[in-house]
Amino acid sequence: MNKDASPIERTNAAAEKDVEIVTFGCRLNINESELMRAHAHNAGMKDAIIFNTCAVTKEAERQARQAIRKARRENPDKQIIVTGCSAQVNPAMYEEMGEIDQIIGNDLKLKPESWGVRHNDRVLVHDIMEVKETAAHLVDGFEDRTRAFLQVQNGCNHRCTFCIIPYGRGNSRSVPIGVINEQIAKLVEQGYKEVVFTGVDVASYGPDLPGKPTLGQMIRRVLALNPDMPRIRMSSLDPAEFDDDLWDLIANEPRLMPHLHLSLQAGDDMILKRMKRRHLRDDVISLCKRARDLRPDMAFGADIIAGFPTESNEMFENTLRIIDECDLTYLHVFPYSEREGTPAARIPDQVAPQLRKERAARLRAKGKEKMSELLQRNLNKELEIIVEKGSKGHAQNFAPIRLDTDMEPGGLVRVRTHAIEGETLIATVI
Repeated sequence: MNKDASPIERTNAAAEKDVEIVTFGCRLNINESELMRAHAHNAGMKDAIIFNTCAVTKEAERQARQAIRKARRENPDKQIIVTGCSAQVNPAMYEEMGEIDQIIGNDLKLKPESWGVRHNDRVLVHDIMEVKETAAHLVDGFEDRTRAFLQVQNGCNHRCTFCIIPYGRGNSRSVPIGVINEQIAKLVEQGYKEVVFTGVDVASYGPDLPGKPTLGQMIRRVLALNPDMPRIRMSSLDPAEFDDDLWDLIANEPRLMPHLHLSLQAGDDMILKRMKRRHLRDDVISLCKRARDLRPDMAFGADIIAGFPTESNEMFENTLRIIDECDLTYLHVFPYSEREGTPAARIPDQVAPQLRKERAARLRAKGKEKMSELLQRNLNKELEIIVEKGSKGHAQNFAPIRLDTDMEPGGLVRVRTHAIEGETLIATVI
């Protein structure tokens, strides 16, 4: 899963601007905020501010507390509600804050009945490990109705030594294929051209369902039942969980976009073992080679942690080198952050915080270099985009493109690129 917790996103669906939600963290959190906004709007909660928190880093939690205090100072009469992964993992921290009226756990925040009611208990946080099912949370209204996000999975069964997320999201739960198909059919009727399957650990889809379908089997069935859906994308994938059907889709299904984002985390075998990851560097190199052999236009992104405990200069160089070896382009880089309750936080050989930041900066610089190479490879090429706001779009491999003429959002058009400005291709509609 993409765990970038640095920016704060203020999501404002056009029809529901009367509900303010402040979102920290990943794309899944941003998507879920839109669902909560709709529920709060329908419940008439015009005088509430909802904070959807993230637990990935201490900095994300610090920013959340700071924003909550500021919101209370500036809005003394509004109801302040806190939810999200940080609220789930550490409700006591927020209970101590007098600025907060209500704390809601992750299993309750997406239920309509949780909103618009003054609950007797200030803290409504249940044991997330007891949750056995997840709904197909459909998020429309994003990207000017050109791209929709569909949550097909939640939670994680793995216990990486650095990660607190399973304790905020619970164990892995999958949405039944029939329910996903119904949602995709609705999106086709509404004119959407692209759906992104989201979740905490999307590649682990299926073992908890009858018949134990894999992610690849689910996508294959959904595409077969919805021939008019032009594009499918996936959020971050664990390199250890590519099934045979997924490989077949990569090779033979043009509607599955040639853009895979990998939960890599590191490029050194010893660090990967200490992280308790289930892949090694050669596994990822082989995966990228196989995918490119099947789809030469395939582009890769990756989540990478800089400065994990015990990471030496040599170990870091292995991670830096794998970016070139796999030709990774879209990098989500995070300096390691100790999370209380995780095994990694107890490792005595912690990397100095400043060195973590320096290594993260080097990784990001390498990512910019690889992005420049990707844009050069896609210069003077015919590509296909869905027009987004501002006459922008993304190619099949997610390369950012801006048209040199104004167009209404929503159309699926062929373009030819002819220039590069910054980190964007400039193109003409053919």
